[in-house]
Amino acid sequence: MGKSAMHKGKGKAKEALGKATGDRRMEAEGKAEQAEGKVREAAEKARDAMKRHT
Repeated sequence: MGKSAMHKGKGKAKEALGKATGDRRMEAEGKAEQAEGKVREAAEKARDAMKRHT
């Protein structure tokens, strides 16, 4: 499991817990972690594409 998937999964869990408990801050942190995971995933894909073309 890559760091990007870890961040996305952890973020989803935090967001769900925040929604369930009414904790808006935790929900927002979860959304932010998911976004970080998506950015990391895009960077990994770009890095892999560069390696294949060199």
